[in-house]
Amino acid sequence: MEPVVLDCTFRDGGYHNDWDFTPDVVQDYLRAMTAVGADYVELGFRSLENQGFKGPFAYSTDRFIRSLSVPASLKLGVMVNASEIVKYPEGSVSALTKLFAPASQSPVALVRLACHYPELAGTLKACDWLKEQGYTVGINLMQISDRTPEEIEQAGKLAAEHPLDVLYFADSLGGLLPDQVAGIIRRLRTNWSGALGFHAHDNLGNALANTMRAYREGAVWLDSTVTGMGRGPGNAKTEYLALELADQRMSHGDVTPLLSVIRKHFKPMQDTYGWGTNTYYYLAGKYGIHPTYIQEMLSDSRFSDEDILAVIQHLQKVGGKKYNVATLETGRHFFQGEARGTWSPSEMIAGREVLILGPGAGVSAHRHALEEYIENCHPFVIALNTLGTIAPHLINIRAACHPVRMLADCGHYAQFPQPLATPASMLPGAIRQALSGAQLLDYGLTVREKAFEFHSTHCVIPTSLVLAYALAIAASGDASRILLAGFDGYSADDPRRSEVDTLFHYYMQARPATMLAAITPTKYEIPSLSLYAL
Repeated sequence: MEPVVLDCTFRDGGYHNDWDFTPDVVQDYLRAMTAVGADYVELGFRSLENQGFKGPFAYSTDRFIRSLSVPASLKLGVMVNASEIVKYPEGSVSALTKLFAPASQSPVALVRLACHYPELAGTLKACDWLKEQGYTVGINLMQISDRTPEEIEQAGKLAAEHPLDVLYFADSLGGLLPDQVAGIIRRLRTNWSGALGFHAHDNLGNALANTMRAYREGAVWLDSTVTGMGRGPGNAKTEYLALELADQRMSHGDVTPLLSVIRKHFKPMQDTYGWGTNTYYYLAGKYGIHPTYIQEMLSDSRFSDEDILAVIQHLQKVGGKKYNVATLETGRHFFQGEARGTWSPSEMIAGREVLILGPGAGVSAHRHALEEYIENCHPFVIALNTLGTIAPHLINIRAACHPVRMLADCGHYAQFPQPLATPASMLPGAIRQALSGAQLLDYGLTVREKAFEFHSTHCVIPTSLVLAYALAIAASGDASRILLAGFDGYSADDPRRSEVDTLFHYYMQARPATMLAAITPTKYEIPSLSLYAL
């Protein structure tokens, strides 16, 4: 059977630019879709929600669609998140009456409802009403990889009881392999004999392979996006899918206008927004973690590579199939109550030189010189987090306070011979329990923008970065000077570079009398000495 190609670039790609595509992109794209032979273009969502700015393709109203110059041969679709309508107080049909006129009065031909398995029964009732209005109607069953074989068969059975045009399933977490896609189709076919569709995500780099396997197994409705533009790592690429399907389609499309649109519009957008699979999305697909976690962290300069890997490790343990912004906002609510502590750093540090060891390559590159310096000069050594490059007996204490790292690493600290400086009495109970085997030095903290204050048993710092916490420990302990190793720094155009430089600026304003210097190579705007001259 000839495949039906549905391009959903503006709908799925809108997660990167808030569904706000410029008119020149829109017109060039629509012409290219006609040339390449796309059967449907899913222009965007249709939604009742209004939280935060979203562009017109988040709502895709009939009025807006009529303002576009849509080629006559192109059939248009929109998607509705079923979670919006099944929770509507007056019922899903009442919600849909606010979103859709009869199909005879609308430029939209296809309506897809995206739902999770528990929402399926309620969503199918909404499909009945949409069919009565004259639309072609599809279900997009999300996170299919979470469902048992019995649930997949039941989904097909429920769908068969309603006048549904196409039953899609989505590899929402991007972790399926081609054989698994085939197995899901066979399960759905147990009770569903109608048209099947497949929506791929590219975490593991399998989006196109999975889509083609789905087609060979009988799924004829196939989703794709230009350059794969879609949430997280994106989807199967329309330009590749068109080439793969050329021999299976009656009419051969012309990919040339699409390649021109990619060069002119989509590659610059991809450089800006960064969709496409990478190591983080690969791990998310492998461990069943919602790709929005990765997308949000990659777009937030507060998350270093180290932090992102730590979050993935944490979500692997606790589960991350459903995105929850609160998980990434942990830092705002992590430390409980007013700043308090029981340990005074001056008990160990007073009058001593402090060496803070960071995560950069400078530590391993100059390891032997650092160890010689520590053995000869006996500074008080603070290692950040789980740093393991230097011989353990040369480290006095470790410091940890960054919420993301604490969540991921707390189980490791009991294995280290050094005490751990952390705001122990302010930590959530579960974290304290996980740290029960470690020797803790309870030094409290409060995070307050632009502030650095040093008190005997607690501090006020401008960020929860552990570097700020370690500087506060050294300053509170009345160090004679503070030396830094392994703080290599980021490139000048990396926003994390500015963040750390600002942190150093605030510190040196608050503690001008205590000398601060890097002793391994650094890009940060701080004084620098040579380790080899110490």
